[in-house]
Formats: sequence, structure tokens, C-alpha cells
Amino acid sequence: MSANWFRRRFLPGGPLPAPRPPRPRASPVPYRRPRFLRGSGSSPGTADASCRPDARPVRSPVRGRALPWNAGYAEIINAEKSEFNEDQAACGKLCIRRFEFGVEEDQEWLTLCPEEFLTGHYWALFDGHGGPAAAILAANTLHSCLRRQLEAVVEGMVATQPPMHLSGHCIRPSDPQFVEEKGIRTEDLVVGALESAFQECDEVIGRELEASGQVGGCTALVAVTLQGKLYVANAGDSRAILVRRDEVRPLSSEFTPETERQRIQQLAFLYPELLAGEFTRLEFPRRLKGDDLGQKVLFRDHHMSGWSYKCVEQSDLKYPLIHGQGKQVTVLDMDQLEPQEEDVVVMATDGLWDVLSSEQVARLVRSFLPGNREDPHRFSELAQMLIHSTQGKDDSPTQEGQVSYDDVSVFVIPLHNQGQGRSSH
Repeated sequence: MSANWFRRRFLPGGPLPAPRPPRPRASPVPYRRPRFLRGSGSSPGTADASCRPDARPVRSPVRGRALPWNAGYAEIINAEKSEFNEDQAACGKLCIRRFEFGVEEDQEWLTLCPEEFLTGHYWALFDGHGGPAAAILAANTLHSCLRRQLEAVVEGMVATQPPMHLSGHCIRPSDPQFVEEKGIRTEDLVVGALESAFQECDEVIGRELEASGQVGGCTALVAVTLQGKLYVANAGDSRAILVRRDEVRPLSSEFTPETERQRIQQLAFLYPELLAGEFTRLEFPRRLKGDDLGQKVLFRDHHMSGWSYKCVEQSDLKYPLIHGQGKQVTVLDMDQLEPQEEDVVVMATDGLWDVLSSEQVARLVRSFLPGNREDPHRFSELAQMLIHSTQGKDDSPTQEGQVSYDDVSVFVIPLHNQGQGRSSH
């Protein structure tokens, strides 16, 4: 259909009107603050923002609203850097269900048992870039991605050693030896689930933003407790530290490919033609054979330092590109740690760390907690105090006058008498 036909049919003798500029598409999700802040008394949006630090209220959960493990939380909006607070937070209980086998051989893995099998807890911070949309999507999505990934490997998680085949059948008598030689442990399945959840969530966010014509991204910092261990995963410049009476331990680092293995696998992912149809980029505990077809076996890909399971396809029988073992992931074992009363994990977005070092935060924690042991809300009070220390006020505990004009969000998670021992199953 030509423009001339349109002019003759609808606009005889007149020029075509100038095309209207496209309307900006709506955000894929409405702006909001974390659900656990409902009733905290401060309205969202520009009413919170001011270039005067003392006019930026700090928000925390209302008294009486308990977060998992009695964790504390506080946040402050940026000083007019953007219209909205681009940080987001989420926390809650992780309820992992197990798959049950069907009666017939071809009915495996069809249904989930309705009751919980393993339980854990989850805290997450997201720092949006280019607007709050990606961070809100991540806060709404990542925990569901993680639960699905954990449910896919839960049978391996409760085994003494993750089996080569998720069905538990040994195709080859030496399969357990191959798993042992790779050093694959239960915690590697949790690490793999976290990494796969990050990947899945990133793909969901990309699709949602593209469909709505939006742009942007976000960082993600996640702490998960499961089976007596604490896992911290990070993508971006947020930070988590463990603070003890005589120790400050970093629990996160900036997200980069961790091993040469991952770099090579990523190249193969981006440029599959490099494999020339002869290799598989996926890593398995041993080279797979025809007997493994259709089985769910241990594997890892370019975005993973942990392990997961996949159903073996014909393409997986190609010669493996990767040999040998990558770097192990360090996981905090709560039983070995033997947490003391004032041991805490501090998670915060970069607005805090731009002003305070890990050592400064640790000093503030140690100075605050001993004098507030009887206060049931002390961990949220501590989170508020840490934010107060970034606002350059005369009565700031650091007395250094530094100001963070960025959004700041802080979780303080107490470890004493929390999560020792394995979850029931």
C-alpha cells in the first residue's frame, strides 16, 4: 500500500500529516518498594528525594514485622540522581519440593510432591541501572528461578555424594569414582543452581525489557542458607561481608569469569563454529557414551562453577572440549563456623561501600551490637545506623563527613543460633 494511494483515498489535495512520534512504552512492572516495607510510613517516588542529605528519610520494616532469621533492613533513596529508588530487595523462605517417580518407566519426573522436602532462606539486593525496571523484575523473579533450579537437583543434594546419574542407576561401575575425582560435592549442586538461576533470570529480564521497549539492567547480590551452609552469589558491585569479633571476611567479589575453563566455554557458546561439529563445550565428570543417552547426568556450562544435571542428548556424546578441574567454590559452613552472639553478615549495595570500607563497617557493627543486646529490633537499627553513617551528618559515628548520594540498601543477618545443622527432609 503506497503513500500516494493513502493520500488519494483519505487526504485528497492535502499533504500527508507528519508522523507522530512513538509513545514511550510502559514499564513491564509497576514501581514499588519491597513488600516487607509496607506500612513503614514513607511514600515512594520524588517525595523521598532531596539534595539535602538530612531530608532523605531512612526506611525500615515496621516494628513487629520479622524478616527471616530476624534480619535487619534499611534503605535510603538517592539525592535526586533519579526519580525513583533504583535499588530493590527481597527475602523469604525457600521451600524445595522433590520430584517423585511415576509408576511406569516413561513417567519419571512428571510431578512434584506437594509437601516441602528441604527448606532454606533467601536474602537479595538488586541495584538497577538505567531505571528501576530490571531490579524490580529481578526481585520478583530470581527466587522462583532458584527454587526451580534447586528442585531439579534436590535428589542429588540429599545423596551422600551426588550421583553421576540422577536416577541413581550406575551405567558404569566406575561412575562414582569419576564424580569423586572431579571433587563434586553436594554444595556444588547448590552453587550450580544459583548460577543457573542467575542465567535464567537474566534471560527473563531481557525478554521483558525488550517486549516493553525498555532498557537497563541491575546488579544482584544473593545470600542463601540451605542444609547448614551459607551461599553468597554476586553479579555486580554490591558487597557482602562476615563480621565477627576478631575477623572481617569478604563473602563476595565482583562477578567475572572465574576460570580459564569458563572463558573457553564462553567462547564456544558465542562462536559454536569453533567446535567444528567435533566437540561439546559442556563439561561432564567423564566422557559420555551411548549408554548415557536419555539419562540425567552431572554437567556444567560456561556460566557455572557449580554443577547441575541435564538429560543426555546425542550432541553431548561428542569429544569434550574441557578436561581437568576448575577452581573450587568456597561456601560458609555454619556448623564449622560456630557463630557467636554478635556474628553478622552485612549485605549492601554500592552506595554504602562508596563511602565506608569493610573495616569501617565492621567497627560500627562491633560498637553497636554489644550495647543493644536486649533490643529485638537491633539489627534493623544497626542497618539504619550504617546508612546514617553515609550521610555526612555531624553526629555520624564515623565523623568523617562523607556523603553517599546514591541509593543505599542494607541487610544485616545475624548468624548466632541460626541454621545450624541440616534442614529436615
